[in-house]
Amino acid sequence: MAAHTTVKEVLAALDDVDFPAGKDELLRAASNAPQEVYAALRGIPPEEYANREEVARSVRVDPDSDLDLSPAQRAEQARQGGRPGQSERLREAPKPPVEDELDR
Repeated sequence: MAAHTTVKEVLAALDDVDFPAGKDELLRAASNAPQEVYAALRGIPPEEYANREEVARSVRVDPDSDLDLSPAQRAEQARQGGRPGQSERLREAPKPPVEDELDR
């Protein structure tokens, strides 16, 4: 189950982290963060993270919390593979050609 927090809140708790950093270092940095943020970080795979973007792609939060993706883009994310443990909601999802055409 996803924590009720946003990616922005999780990354804000990691402002003082020097990357690369492991999961234990991230948890120590977020020890004073709200419980939801800490819980979201506890759910990430025990890996070495090179930067904040890798943490953002791995943390599980409410899929609709802070991303403006269309249903087609969310479906594309679900179809794409990612590294094990990576949250599908932050995989790259380009706009479908039809939506791109309608935006012009």
